[in-house]
Amino acid sequence: MSIVYLPHAPSSVSLARRSLNNDLLSWGVSEGVVDDAAVILSELLSNALRHARPLPGDEGGIKISWIRVGDTVELAVTDGGAATEPRKGEPALSSLGGRGLGIVEILSQSWGVRRDDQGSTVWAHLHAPSRYAFENSEDRGAETGAPVQNLRQVTR
Repeated sequence: MSIVYLPHAPSSVSLARRSLNNDLLSWGVSEGVVDDAAVILSELLSNALRHARPLPGDEGGIKISWIRVGDTVELAVTDGGAATEPRKGEPALSSLGGRGLGIVEILSQSWGVRRDDQGSTVWAHLHAPSRYAFENSEDRGAETGAPVQNLRQVTR
């Protein structure tokens, strides 16, 4: 498990992505899944920076964490909370924003929100089997990534 505390600032996005990429690659996660995880983390962190308060306390930052359990990686961003609950938007085609959690939904198996006294945590689960499992497998055509049901929801 990795936990990183970063400032409540846009520069934290690239720092978080770099740290996540290094860890996931060292854990044997395939590069394609690492790329998806970086996009998911960027969206969750950008939303927290734009819509939520920093964590309470002197530092006033954001907590980012990721853990791998079996073939699943959980990415989580914890902030000081906001006036509204994070939810997937339905932006107009001409809108400049509002697509972040839709992207998270497509790339992840699931996502959600946990609240406590400190604030809220938005998390996403990503299917992330080891790349070594495929190298040693007879089934080299195995797919990874977003489940089919998530892709169908977007095309309806």
